[in-house]
Amino acid sequence: MPSTPAASPTPSELYRQGIRLLLAGDMAGWIDLFAEDGVAEFPFAPEGYPRRVEGRDALGAYLRSLGEHIAYEDLPYVDIHETTDPETIVVEMRATGRVTTTGDAFDMTYIAVITVRDGRFTHYRDYWNPLATPGSLQEAVGA
Repeated sequence: MPSTPAASPTPSELYRQGIRLLLAGDMAGWIDLFAEDGVAEFPFAPEGYPRRVEGRDALGAYLRSLGEHIAYEDLPYVDIHETTDPETIVVEMRATGRVTTTGDAFDMTYIAVITVRDGRFTHYRDYWNPLATPGSLQEAVGA
């Protein structure tokens, strides 16, 4: 008897999968959750950081570089809000970790608006708090 193809994960399920990957340090796995033509936006990014990255390959290059400098240790607060659009969620979260080159701690808050189609992130708008970025991280990434 032929098997039925598995349904694509909901946006909330996909995001929770992504959290597990980030905490495991699997940046490649996180990047693979994006559609090939996925877009990530960072509206509050400070000078020296990109505000928009288009395409999984470009996003991968950016995130791999960033991933060399930070290690997530915990996401002590994650609240996922469903919206009237079944493809879009809004996530409030807090992440803690360290800057790998210096050991400095970071504690950052985020609000992200995420759209998912066919089991992949297609649009990820991340309103992270640049004021919480340790100076050592800014120096490490050349910002």
